[in-house]
Amino acid sequence: MTTYRQSDRLRDVRYDVRGPILTEAMRLEREGHDVLRLNLGNLRPFGLDARDEIVGAVAANLGAAQAYSDSRGIPSAREAVAGHYRRRAGLDISAEDVFLGNGVSELITLTLQALVNPGDEILVPAPDYPTWTGAVNLTGGVPVHYLADEANGWNPSLEDIESKVTPRTTALVLINPNNPTGAVYSAETVRGMADIARRHGLVLLSDEIYEELVFGEARHHYAAAAAGDDVLCLTFGGLSKAYRVCGYRAGWVVTTGPLDRAGDLLEGITLLSNMRVCPNVAGQHAIETALGAGSPGSSLPAGIVDPDGRLEKQLALTADALNAIPGVSCVAPRGALYCFPRLDVEEFGIVDDEEFVLDLLRTEHILVTHGTGFNWPAPDHFRIVCLPDAAVLERAVSSIGDFLERRRRRAA
Repeated sequence: MTTYRQSDRLRDVRYDVRGPILTEAMRLEREGHDVLRLNLGNLRPFGLDARDEIVGAVAANLGAAQAYSDSRGIPSAREAVAGHYRRRAGLDISAEDVFLGNGVSELITLTLQALVNPGDEILVPAPDYPTWTGAVNLTGGVPVHYLADEANGWNPSLEDIESKVTPRTTALVLINPNNPTGAVYSAETVRGMADIARRHGLVLLSDEIYEELVFGEARHHYAAAAAGDDVLCLTFGGLSKAYRVCGYRAGWVVTTGPLDRAGDLLEGITLLSNMRVCPNVAGQHAIETALGAGSPGSSLPAGIVDPDGRLEKQLALTADALNAIPGVSCVAPRGALYCFPRLDVEEFGIVDDEEFVLDLLRTEHILVTHGTGFNWPAPDHFRIVCLPDAAVLERAVSSIGDFLERRRRRAA
């Protein structure tokens, strides 16, 4: 009998955020257990709804959305994205510099398919959002992980990046604000990464989906602004997070820099855009309304990014509660939706962090994601989503603390 197997190209492709731990969570739920899902940055299940006018814009255009759009996206939506970056980042761009897609995840894969040849090396942060490493592997490229520095607020180590550039290096990926660490990179870090790309002729691939979710005194610095006119920069963004419409899959990639020398690459991206016919048309109709055309700050969704907003408080609460657990330390996140705490693996007897989170899931019915699932090299971190309200988060972290105390006793 023939056995049907997956392609060899999938051998090194992983997406553990929805991997075996989620399968086990679903099994527990089928048995009747209530599982607190703190593995995905999915806002609506935690009561964070989109603004009515965004939902209304999609509803009002459902009739028109029956037809295909331009393969690069609806022109008015692309112009709204261009206007967003003109206002926020001071970039001189137009709708012609924008491609829309079914979320940032699709555009990461599409862009890397257009860019990467087998054996090309792509510099990817560790930890990273795992779609980046997976998509590089899927193209036949080689992900080379550079380390973020936990002692420096999880800013990437510029020295480590520079040391890993080789003649096969094609592109440098940055994720800012960062998933999974919650870091917001300093201006010096962003300029330094742009300078590395400049010195070595690399494409700068900047994942900025969390650009609006920045708290306290932190400030978001656009990689494209640092890249200027002489570094090819592709900036990825979308509505999923700050605008609370994950399911609309409304994302984009903006191209800046020496586009006169990037015509062949852009032709490749256009070809792949044509092959998928077009992005989800209904979701595109949310973009113009969400981004608006007013002054900077006018389109921000109130209650989630303002200084007294729910999410900022929940991130701080979670980090403080984690730091209060003996054997746990957590760099306070300055953006995004997550905490990425460190565990004392000897104290808690942790050898395999996937086994650790499965044990937590089966014992406490709390679903988090292990750090190696984000291509962190050691089994000493996990990511927790900070979207539930404060009371739920306090109970969850308390349960994690109790679970760790039991592990400590067993390991002693």
